[in-house]
Amino acid sequence: MTIKPLRWLLPFLILGGSYAAYQAIASSGPESLESKPPKASPVVKVSKLSPSDHKVVITSHGELQPVEVTQLSAQVSGEVLSWHPNFVVGGIVKRGEVLFSLESDNYQAAVLQAEAQLASAQAALIEEKARAEVAKRQAKNLPQKQVTDLYLRKPQLLSADAQVKSALASLKRAKRDLENCKVVAPYDALVIAKDIGVGQFISAGAHVATLNNVEAGEIRIPIAGFDSAFLPQEYAGLPAQVTQRGIESTQREGVIDRDLGVIDSSTRMINMVVRVEDPYAIKSAQAPMQFGSYVEVQFSGKELKHIYRLPQELVNNRQVWVVNSENQLEPRVVNVLRAEKEFMLINQGLSDEDQIVLTVPEYPQTGLQVEIAVQDSLVNK
Repeated sequence: MTIKPLRWLLPFLILGGSYAAYQAIASSGPESLESKPPKASPVVKVSKLSPSDHKVVITSHGELQPVEVTQLSAQVSGEVLSWHPNFVVGGIVKRGEVLFSLESDNYQAAVLQAEAQLASAQAALIEEKARAEVAKRQAKNLPQKQVTDLYLRKPQLLSADAQVKSALASLKRAKRDLENCKVVAPYDALVIAKDIGVGQFISAGAHVATLNNVEAGEIRIPIAGFDSAFLPQEYAGLPAQVTQRGIESTQREGVIDRDLGVIDSSTRMINMVVRVEDPYAIKSAQAPMQFGSYVEVQFSGKELKHIYRLPQELVNNRQVWVVNSENQLEPRVVNVLRAEKEFMLINQGLSDEDQIVLTVPEYPQTGLQVEIAVQDSLVNK
């Protein structure tokens, strides 16, 4: 009879034991979530904005080329007697230096012959002038109808004078041919090709060498559409910085000479020509810059007013983050005029009182409360 009451009490004993175990575990467990301290606000660095006027810098690239290339030819025929030591491929010769000399005996003889012909023609002219003077005196004693131009020897005088002029022209040609036996450099030049040697006979008009003018060089640079909007109204004569990148960079001063006057049909760009004086540094102590070098060209464009200059990493999809007066994050949509190296040039969407966030939190949100650590002066230097 005592077994039945025990079976009836067994469920209540189990429930009581379970409740006691739950209370023991709860009392020894961690504190509830409600007792945790609130999460700290993210700390950010900011910078005050200050606009400024900015001179746009336009950058392009091109190849340095000579302003002039001459296919040199001989103007007279003859045997090559000698040539300048620098008249070799890769050599540099100065303006007016004799590149090579041709055998000149025949041309010296032609000069002597022309001088003799001139002397003979001048003698004939003197004689004819004397005869004309005699005829003029005799004509005073004759009737006027008998005094003709032929009697006064005017045709003979004109013919003798023409012979003198012809002889002068022949002498001039002979002297020119004699001078052309020595072929001189038309300018300071780099010898690109030489096709003659000592003892070789060359004919008049034969190609003998190719020369590049090293007194100046040209760089043709393309200007993209987004840069052409920032070109100044008058750019001819503007200074330009020419840089050849390498282990040791070389810099030279250039001048914008002109544009080519057409738009490239394949790229839709305009092309400008930058001139560099004395690229091989013949007349200066600067580092030489060789033809064929691929160089960077920079020059100043238009001046932009009231511009904010921000590092590119702060501008994401034309948006930047600022901290308002209540220390909350706010997104600002800005208008980016152009990018220059690591900076963005902005003219709309910001004000002078805005505090730009330099260290944006990992998950920024509008209205997120932040704490300002320090005001940095990195922006818009």
